[in-house]
Amino acid sequence: MTAAAPGGVLAPLTTPFDTETGDVAPLLLRQEARDLVAAGLDGVVVAGSTGEAPLLDEAEVVRAVEWLRDVVPDDRWLVAGTGTESTRAAVRLARAAAAAGADAVLVRPPAYFASLLPPTAFAEHFRRVADESPVPVIVYNIPKYTHVMLQDATLRALADHERIVGFKDSSGDLKVFAGFRAALPRAAGLVGSGALLYPALELGAAGGVLGVACFAPALCARLYAAFRAGDLAEAGALQERLVMPNKEIVGGMGPAGIKAAMELVGLPGGPVRAPLHPLDAKQRARVAELLAAAGLPAAA
Repeated sequence: MTAAAPGGVLAPLTTPFDTETGDVAPLLLRQEARDLVAAGLDGVVVAGSTGEAPLLDEAEVVRAVEWLRDVVPDDRWLVAGTGTESTRAAVRLARAAAAAGADAVLVRPPAYFASLLPPTAFAEHFRRVADESPVPVIVYNIPKYTHVMLQDATLRALADHERIVGFKDSSGDLKVFAGFRAALPRAAGLVGSGALLYPALELGAAGGVLGVACFAPALCARLYAAFRAGDLAEAGALQERLVMPNKEIVGGMGPAGIKAAMELVGLPGGPVRAPLHPLDAKQRARVAELLAAAGLPAAA
């Protein structure tokens, strides 16, 4: 990896599971990454929220990185989600992911005991992981699932750490993103909502890790390229097409919705892992409607 920090559009890979055994399906995972990179994306994230990370064990995360390393080109990012509840485990998983070939790790805050933690605990957690991780760290704010909203002060406390190269903000609030950018100005700011890529780029984002890019990769890549080229009218028009699929499929249906959308456009999807439930027929029909309205036709 030649770049010092991630940028552009990355897809948070879904995790395909074997329909019979329930195990991670490596061939489908590799094909998913190939297809998304070939569509013009700048990298992939394995074992993020879209990848059902809390439902994977540590060994599965590490094996997924190993399976993807020779699929993701050296000039694209292969990022591994390595957030855990204990600092010790987060360090262990970051080291293992790095040894398996990850270019960087994405680390969410510990959440279970969040109500008992002093204000400095989150910065201490991220700093310890960054101190001991062999690869750079991206701080991950995902309050929808962790129920922890990171504060500007946490990122400000990490501003001097050279191994913290970026943050991903999935709060869905541009004010939060802007606050993080101001608190950690030297790092790459990545937005986590496909509905906010254009305005986040206006606020100085380096790019995004977007669930909608799993089933609309070329559209997302075109939006980013148009913005960088100064074609704001084109970028704005493309952004409008992403709003409803992001809101209803990514935000409203989660991994099951994203996997269904991927299958409809001809990409590997597969079942979700329990306790998550697949979409019902009505929901799948709605996904098809949203894709068609966004100009993302179903595969033949």
